[in-house]
Amino acid sequence: MLIALATCSLPLCAQTTLQECRRLAREHYPAMRQYELIEKTRELTLENASKPWLPQIIVGAQASWQSAVATFPEQMTTMLAASGLELPGIRQDQYQISLNVSQTLWDGGQSKAEKELAEALSRVDAGSLDVDFYALEERVDELYFGALMLKWRMEQAEALKSLLQSNLDQVRSMIRGGVAMQSDADALEAELLGAEENIASLSTARENYLQALSLFTGERIEVLHIPEMPSRMEGFVRPELSLLDERLDALDLQKRLVKTATMPRFSLYAQGWYGYPGLDMFRSMTSPDWTWNAIVGVRMTWNVSAFFTQGNSLRKLDVARGQAQVQRDLFKFNTSLQESQQSRELSYLEEIVSRDERIAQLRRNVREAAESKYRGGVIGLNDLLKAITDENNAETSRRGHELELLKTAYQINHNAL
Repeated sequence: MLIALATCSLPLCAQTTLQECRRLAREHYPAMRQYELIEKTRELTLENASKPWLPQIIVGAQASWQSAVATFPEQMTTMLAASGLELPGIRQDQYQISLNVSQTLWDGGQSKAEKELAEALSRVDAGSLDVDFYALEERVDELYFGALMLKWRMEQAEALKSLLQSNLDQVRSMIRGGVAMQSDADALEAELLGAEENIASLSTARENYLQALSLFTGERIEVLHIPEMPSRMEGFVRPELSLLDERLDALDLQKRLVKTATMPRFSLYAQGWYGYPGLDMFRSMTSPDWTWNAIVGVRMTWNVSAFFTQGNSLRKLDVARGQAQVQRDLFKFNTSLQESQQSRELSYLEEIVSRDERIAQLRRNVREAAESKYRGGVIGLNDLLKAITDENNAETSRRGHELELLKTAYQINHNAL
């Protein structure tokens, strides 16, 4: 009941094609919004990866007390004091307000590797979504062809109902003419009621399929278009394969990033501070006044300890890459096996369909002859009902095989590498 109410609130969609249902399902699927979030995350990560190339500015302040400071030798202090010059030396309490600026000249390729890895990881995330949406299309196909199959069975049941009704009218006319028994009419009416029950059951099942399809697409689906036989898609790559390829690329970029950790870094730096003591130590020894000071230069840093863990890190990535490659090969093997099985099934269905039309025609001829024989009193009602049932089964089988052939062709097209 809740599903029916939810479906009724959706906008009505006219005759809908399979491709249209796939498109609507993708657009309506909540995960679609994740593409925007992945793109936003990628942009922010790339922006952060560029930040180290901006000047790095650090403002600081400190106050300290030292247990020992630089002093003049005692003999020099005594000699200067005899001359009337007193040098107190550097004070133990010291103060500093500083500004430090550094500009990266080369970071060993780290920022470039981080940007490329961010791009690769965003493609991996998007590829995972592509796989989910591809699986969604398969679920939509199942509902679509399931609803079509039920519609065709309903049409065949309606045809059987019309045929039974026609024969029932004939029998009732024959009863009035005294050439048929009431039990024959009762048997036909029972078959007619059974056909009506079957139609009601098929209709309910079809409505359930259409309601589920409507919830997937966000629009109320009522009429489905019978698709044409698909043509083989050229140049198409399964999203699962694309995802595995993107993961392999990301692992290669992670190896490159690990290698950058052992590269030296070069930068310009400038340091300025206002405080006590200053760079002029002699002045600071003779006066406690605060002074302005500055240092500029070029710096090289090299984290040699990164070599200690680089080997294991690279080997771990090699193992992960090997696992991804095995998954890729296994996926191709399983998919090729499935495609081979489906191709054989397709060939089998093509042979079956080519004979179904002839079988249905023959069953139709037998039923028409049985109707004439029954009216002529040559055969009984059971023989007529058997002929009617055989014709209906043959026609149902023919149409079922045709749809199964169409569905299998779409499955092969959808699952092909």
